Amino acid sequence: MKKILVLFAHPAFKRSKMNAALRAAIEDLEGVTFHDLYASYPDFLIDVPREQDLCESHDIIVFQHPFYWYSTPAILKEWMDLVLEHEWAYGSTGNALAGKISFQALTAGGDITNYRAGGMNMFTIRELTTPYRATANLCKIEWLPPFAVLGIHQGLSEEECIQRAEEYRRTLIALRDERLDLDRAKECEFLNQDLDAILKQV
Repeated sequence: MKKILVLFAHPAFKRSKMNAALRAAIEDLEGVTFHDLYASYPDFLIDVPREQDLCESHDIIVFQHPFYWYSTPAILKEWMDLVLEHEWAYGSTGNALAGKISFQALTAGGDITNYRAGGMNMFTIRELTTPYRATANLCKIEWLPPFAVLGIHQGLSEEECIQRAEEYRRTLIALRDERLDLDRAKECEFLNQDLDAILKQV
């Protein structure tokens, strides 16, 4: 069973019905460590050795966050700046994260039509998250496309929120139990694009 670390970064998640639902869906899962960065570091004084130990002791690292200004909330950038040290995460002897799996679980206000060439945001989610893919490559991490919940500002129904949360739970369980076809997953725009199609048959 793979161990999963969820780095949760939302400065006001109690006002986010979708992020609260996603969190509730996976917080109690066996093999999952849910780590709320804003709760742990309200002063932004990140304990780098502790964070590195957490990363080393898990096989899969999930960055769960709202898609603020085509990026992440500030604490996640601070986390990356401090924790992903040279000669630990990358460099000639920096192999601490080599072979691990990583992806983003993100929520965004615009729907899929906004994230297209010619759309309001001009670029796809995959293009806008390229820095995370490049970071994964530098750190020898196996990158997966994001789990994305879009259209938040259009107003998701209660049923849609429940469905997305259940998809998130199924995704983490499949990764934990090594039942996700990673090669097929990498071809998808989003991990939750067609979850049934990338689950291994057992």
